[in-house]
Amino acid sequence: MLKNLLMFDLKFWRKVSRKLKKSFTLGIAAVTLCTVILASCTKAEPPLRVGANVWPGYETLYLARSLGYYDNTPIRLVDYPSGTEEVRAYRNGEIEGDVILSKPEIPNLPGLKSRPVGVESTALGAFIITRALEQKGMSPKDIKIVSLGVSEHERAFKDGKVDAVVTFGSARTKLLAAGAKQLFDSSQIPGEIVDVLIVREEVINKQPKALQALVDGRFRALDYLTKNPQDAASRIAPRTGVTPDQFLESLKGLSSPNLQENQKLLGKTDPSLLNGLKRLSEVMLENKLLPKAVNPAPLLDDTLVKKVKL
Repeated sequence: MLKNLLMFDLKFWRKVSRKLKKSFTLGIAAVTLCTVILASCTKAEPPLRVGANVWPGYETLYLARSLGYYDNTPIRLVDYPSGTEEVRAYRNGEIEGDVILSKPEIPNLPGLKSRPVGVESTALGAFIITRALEQKGMSPKDIKIVSLGVSEHERAFKDGKVDAVVTFGSARTKLLAAGAKQLFDSSQIPGEIVDVLIVREEVINKQPKALQALVDGRFRALDYLTKNPQDAASRIAPRTGVTPDQFLESLKGLSSPNLQENQKLLGKTDPSLLNGLKRLSEVMLENKLLPKAVNPAPLLDDTLVKKVKL
């Protein structure tokens, strides 16, 4: 079972299912995730390996390392790009979120009725198209879903295999430049696309001190970024391949919950995150991305965030 430790950037749940995997909480709330894996035991304290995609929302972990917050700890950060499209999108500042693009002659979402729409076979793709259509009193049954990988989006659209596509990153940028019309973007469902950090339960039980250091350092780094944005960006930029100004610009499309907000969300005194998880699990079940219904409440754990002191 996976337990959540702390919430990253609340805004577009970039990459969500790729395993149900995404979330501090997510396991359902669509989301990308950083996974903490317990290495094989040795006499010395085993390393706590934290994998993260190259994406602005996770850079506070690397900032914490740069600032020395993880010195003398077993924490090891591991770059784990999930795909060249995502890395390229980040480096180009193309992270405005997931969108639905259509042919110019299609005026709105209702205009997609009975038309072929390209959707990646993940929880995120399913969630975006479902939530967008719901706002117009429609459902995925009203359109013709065409399963497409991200690398196929641009070509399928330009070749006329689909009349619309749920996409992001470089494909989004290129299709808009080619005349595609944007019908919907994930900023229209604020707070529903969430990225989180998840940890295996056995790691929580065996390495509580290392995990607390990981969480403490991350929130200290977030506080540093807020108070010293230029210096923080200068530390982060070399690793990511963007300029400091580009990095700061990329953050404008994100909302990073602070410590107090994390405590409320993971402690469920603010039910919005839990409600989002429940809705995502429903969408995943409906689209056969989950084998059976799950209760996401146990995934939320505020134990570590309650102990953080800045």
